[in-house]
Amino acid sequence: MKKRFGIDIDGTVTCPASMIPFLNSSFQLNLTLEDIKQYDLMPLVNVSEEEFAEWFTTNEPVIYKESPMAEGAGEVLTKWKDEYELYFISARGSHLLEVTKKWFLENELTFHHIELIGSHDKIAAAKNYNVDIFFEDKHDNAVMIHEQCGIPVLLFDTPYNRDPIPEGVIRVYSWQEAEDWVKNWLAADKVSR
Repeated sequence: MKKRFGIDIDGTVTCPASMIPFLNSSFQLNLTLEDIKQYDLMPLVNVSEEEFAEWFTTNEPVIYKESPMAEGAGEVLTKWKDEYELYFISARGSHLLEVTKKWFLENELTFHHIELIGSHDKIAAAKNYNVDIFFEDKHDNAVMIHEQCGIPVLLFDTPYNRDPIPEGVIRVYSWQEAEDWVKNWLAADKVSR
């Protein structure tokens, strides 16, 4: 039976800096990825929470349509497409499913399922789809998925997720490193059977 991989989209499959050009342009900022020290972007912009929410809702489809792929993601995911089931589980709202599918098709990425849950709480989806491993960029998501599902979670390193991590959450710095970790994990799994 094929292993099922649960994979976040934004900041994991897409470049974690995808939103920065939009923030810079809209709010007259000069941010780089290194300036983003927390997942919440509100403290970086000088507008009310309501204004920022409205800006995000308006710009979300364009941001997702134009997001560049994370370096190395395409090569690794293409290698995995026939060996494993690739379930992309994202906090994006379900109204963005067509934009999301189109992005995958335009970037020639295979998906076996895309689940847009409209929330950062991915535990129910990870359990529902019985994923064996998860790939994430949001620190608290990675920790909670690991703790609640008992599966390894690879956390893609960014300046906004550098809090300590428990054993079972593995910090990786590239898709190549993620691929190598998965190979070793699968080899150990075969031996232990």
